[in-house]
Amino acid sequence: MKKVNFTKALIEGQWQDDVTLTLDDHGMITAITSGSPAPADLVSGYALPGLANVHSHAFQRAMAGLAEYRTSNSDSFWSWRDVMYRFAQKLTPEDLATIAAQLYLEMVTAGYTSVAEFHYLHHQPGGAPYDNPAEMSDAIVAAATDVGLNLTHLPVLYQASGFGGAPLSDAQARFGHTTEAYLRLWDSLAGRIKPGQNLGVAFHSLRAVTPEAIDTVTAHVPQKAPLHIHIAEQMKEVDDCLAWSGQRPVEWLLDHHPLSSRWCLVHATHLTSTETTALANTGAVAGLCPTTEANLGDGFFPLQEYLAQNGAIAIGSDSHISVSPIEEIRLLDYGQRLKYQRRNLLATPDHPHSGDRLYGQALRGGALATGQKTGVLAVGQQADIITLDPASPLLVGTPDRHLIDRFIFSGNRSPVKDVMVRGRWQVRDYTHPGACEITARFTKTMEKLVNLLD
Repeated sequence: MKKVNFTKALIEGQWQDDVTLTLDDHGMITAITSGSPAPADLVSGYALPGLANVHSHAFQRAMAGLAEYRTSNSDSFWSWRDVMYRFAQKLTPEDLATIAAQLYLEMVTAGYTSVAEFHYLHHQPGGAPYDNPAEMSDAIVAAATDVGLNLTHLPVLYQASGFGGAPLSDAQARFGHTTEAYLRLWDSLAGRIKPGQNLGVAFHSLRAVTPEAIDTVTAHVPQKAPLHIHIAEQMKEVDDCLAWSGQRPVEWLLDHHPLSSRWCLVHATHLTSTETTALANTGAVAGLCPTTEANLGDGFFPLQEYLAQNGAIAIGSDSHISVSPIEEIRLLDYGQRLKYQRRNLLATPDHPHSGDRLYGQALRGGALATGQKTGVLAVGQQADIITLDPASPLLVGTPDRHLIDRFIFSGNRSPVKDVMVRGRWQVRDYTHPGACEITARFTKTMEKLVNLLD
């Protein structure tokens, strides 16, 4: 057991002074007291739960900013995807481990305490499995372990290049599995889960898996395992799904599967009002990635309508052109302001502060999408905590009720000073102990990879 005392902490939505948390040896909160400091590790700062990043493709961190050039007269998600495919062909397991470690270092330093890794880079170039079929997954797990970040690993089932089971292209061969081979991989990973880690399932998209495969996999894995899927990100996907099934992607999924809070529908950008209402009512999480969705020209998620019906949301950094939870939440809000030409659209009479409401929604949805006991400072939950620097020029002189708003909506220098994951300090005074070594390895890898997109 250990005790940690914070000068101020967010408990059940309210800021309290002199809060002491008692933690067990597994990093779980066993008691909370406030009002009188106890003998403990004393932390000066504003303590609040850390966020989950619910959608990550770790290898894409190495190509962030390298696809911002014109390739045709109609650049789109689909032309960007061709660039990404070329990049993915070159990466080794060692490259992936190094890139993921740098990414996860950036995540935890920015205030993320958990990541859901949507992992589809499975095989060797050409599609042959490694001698260890979990070689690339092991690289992801090792990176999260080295950095000290909670991981929900989501090996991806990827079987087809289009609706109706169209064969994979050569560029997609590294991603593919039969249903049987995928389940063997999943079972092997399930036997190696470590503390702070969870294992779920990712179906790449409706265009990339068969209905039969979704049925088989969901029946095979434990009922508590998170289920993630890319869906309705682009209008071409919607149109192709209509041509295949007569239904839109989210409409099809709602009709064919009992969605619940274990499901995370990533992007879900293009919804009708009927789909929006139905999805909100299932309890499933919409995994929103505003910086990537803006970068790829995806469109605007119907956030105002969805939240008005108590829909669950979470945030992710996806392609990692940004690794900042502040920026994801800020852009999520600003997208609605730009679309409707009004301010504070997402605040409510019960939650009049925009930052408070969105941060709280992202915490709740992130815990659901990762399947971990995180996202709130309460007894029985993991001690996944960030502290904001009270000396930061962005925060000095801020009344309690405005703290999260200023955290989200002011400045570009993060005030996240300390980060605790499962009761262990991973960042103190803005510094991770492994940062120099991790970044040195990443630098060497990037020097090797620098010409891969030319």
